[in-house]
Amino acid sequence: MQQTRLSFDALLGALGAAGEETRLRLLALLSEAELTVTELVTILGQSQPRISRHLKLLVEAGLVVRHREGSWAFFLAAPGGAAGEIPRSVAAWLDPQDPVLVSDRARLAEVRRARADQAARYFAAQAPNWDRIRALHVPEERVEHALHDILGPAPIRALLDLGTGTGRMLELLAPLAERAVGVDQSPAMLAVARARLERAGLRNVQLRQGDIYAVPVERNGYDLVVLHQVLHYLDDPARALREAARVLRPGGRLLVVDFAPHTEEALRDTHAHRRLGFGHDEIAAYLDEAELDLADHRDLPPLPGEGGKLTVSLWLARDRRIEADPLPFTHREVA
Repeated sequence: MQQTRLSFDALLGALGAAGEETRLRLLALLSEAELTVTELVTILGQSQPRISRHLKLLVEAGLVVRHREGSWAFFLAAPGGAAGEIPRSVAAWLDPQDPVLVSDRARLAEVRRARADQAARYFAAQAPNWDRIRALHVPEERVEHALHDILGPAPIRALLDLGTGTGRMLELLAPLAERAVGVDQSPAMLAVARARLERAGLRNVQLRQGDIYAVPVERNGYDLVVLHQVLHYLDDPARALREAARVLRPGGRLLVVDFAPHTEEALRDTHAHRRLGFGHDEIAAYLDEAELDLADHRDLPPLPGEGGKLTVSLWLARDRRIEADPLPFTHREVA
């Protein structure tokens, strides 16, 4: 692949933007996480106008990308292109044991813990009535019909449901699989899911408590991974998709179900939503970064009479690796 190059002026501007103490610290942080101005103010202990001014210079130099969702703006080191190589290289050159960086990473960890604690409190409180909360979007029956349609009749040997919540996706899809695993960080959610699956009489399902960024399952172990209404709670959706891709078998499929972009700001406070939906191009870029090919995409907007409910989008992606096993499914050893 031919390397993209920068003009002399563009490279000079990028290096000039990076060559200042606060901006260098910002690049190091934004190479690790997508953060808001408020979070960066907390981490660096500097004023909001000062942080915003430095971020503006980094964005103008192409080193940082910015996207707005309602009243929030998110910042991240540029993910690609020639300019995007600079923050990655700078972060790699820095000594991770430098006292300034160690202190910044410690405060970043505090910010992440605060996010996680907020979400955990919310999930624990809402676990018993989670399915009623799902009524915020188009009817679940429409989503589940579209889900079956987009997956088609292909057999499922091993299913993994990440962020399983109350276990509804397992209840729906585990009967089609040889085996299934559901992973969630919330013990309260897993308790609800366990009761649901027991009532359904499903015996091929395991539930595990775990981190979606470090899924406690084997690599290359699943031919279908599902993330149903999960990404909008996460501070790093791209990282979660890369982790999901890691556990896919060659040729396996990843199904993402989430909200299309919307403006319901109240969902941040009342339902701990980190993101106000996702555009098609954004998810497509995340999937490409995870070395997955987008196979299908569908939007389910509200129908007349459904009120102001949110649009739900489905994305189906496939692992680019070709499965080496040529035998038909009936002759394969069940995992």
